[in-house]
Amino acid sequence: MSTEKTSTPAADTVENTEAAAAAVTAVDPRLLVREQGFAGYIGEFKRKMKAGDLGSVPVIIGLLIIWAIFTGLNSNFLTAGNFSDMSVAMVGTGMIAVGIVFVLLLGEIDLSVGSVSGVAGAAFAVLSVTHGMNEWLALVLAILTGTAAGAIHGFVFARIGVPAFAVTLAGLLFWQGFMLQILGSNGTINLDSEGIVGKFTSYYFTDVAAAYGLALVAVVGYFLTAFLGNRRREAAGIPSRPLNDIIVRTVLLAVVSFAVAIVYNQHKGLPLAVVIFLAVLVFTDFLLRRTAYGRKVFALGGSVEASRRAGINVEMVRISVFAIAGTFAAIGGLFVASKIASANQGAGTGEFLMNVIAAAVIGGTSLFGGRGRTWNALLGVLVIVSIQYGLALEGIASPVQYMITGGVLLATVVIDAITRKTQKTAGRA
Repeated sequence: MSTEKTSTPAADTVENTEAAAAAVTAVDPRLLVREQGFAGYIGEFKRKMKAGDLGSVPVIIGLLIIWAIFTGLNSNFLTAGNFSDMSVAMVGTGMIAVGIVFVLLLGEIDLSVGSVSGVAGAAFAVLSVTHGMNEWLALVLAILTGTAAGAIHGFVFARIGVPAFAVTLAGLLFWQGFMLQILGSNGTINLDSEGIVGKFTSYYFTDVAAAYGLALVAVVGYFLTAFLGNRRREAAGIPSRPLNDIIVRTVLLAVVSFAVAIVYNQHKGLPLAVVIFLAVLVFTDFLLRRTAYGRKVFALGGSVEASRRAGINVEMVRISVFAIAGTFAAIGGLFVASKIASANQGAGTGEFLMNVIAAAVIGGTSLFGGRGRTWNALLGVLVIVSIQYGLALEGIASPVQYMITGGVLLATVVIDAITRKTQKTAGRA
């Protein structure tokens, strides 16, 4: 006689109900945090700290400490004039750091961006000043020079298989020589301070409504994006932030935005350079976090083989990322040329390259790939420029600046490495 147990519809129903309940219970608690209010975020913060998921917290704390120290040493450090000058000075380095973030997300490095930035500034100066070309056309060609240089590096890396370090090191030397060649024996070409590039860093929106208006746009834009995103999540049955959480975040953003606007209006007004930089950060953040292309970049930084098996065109993504890095190197080079009102043989040389890479890494982008945001470039370059200006106010020599910046960079990389080990221990690598 057979002793096999047969299932009944009632039994199946019970089992299915239990399975469904188990499935609900097994939902990742990180997805439910948003619905648990303030207590949920406290618990989430503790969980992240234990798992080594520190995010931008160390950078923000470090930046506040740096500002507190230099303000204590010199009351002029955070005056409206000095803060405005720092924010304009950071844009050139910050633009190039945005491109470096893209490369670091792949787990690669680009050592050529300093030289490429110098070539872009030199190309614009030669075309517009020496040869009298229309400035807008010279501007476009200078930026495309950076795009082409980056695409070449990406092609050699992705298609031929030469390591990115070697390719871009060769590019560093080649483009630096190319810059010296096109500048000629004089070595310096002065730019028109009233020209397009000249106004990049010298133009300010003097009407107080400009700074306040930008702050208002940022706050309203954030609120609408978060609120409408929540509506879509709720419609899809996905846990979302409670409304009071969105309101608290919006209020905090409003406080910071309008405080910065007040500071700008106490000096010359809202700098054009800052407006352009913020627009670039918003666009690139959207590109990386909200588009299929951005997801491919993150996937490739996580695992090349898995990305290839998922059908991602690995070679094209790599080439495009290096082309993007070259493009932002050229744009940053034009801002640097604008700041000094000239293109010269020293552009993109010395510690400039290290500052660019340090800005991306200090801001929170991982050297190991797969983790970071373009907003990290803003935080990182703020740290570096704050150190430079603070030490300059104290009359401290450049060697000390190098040592302090190097120490901050080392500390950041150590934190990144420890974070990765902690995440592996917690099973999140």
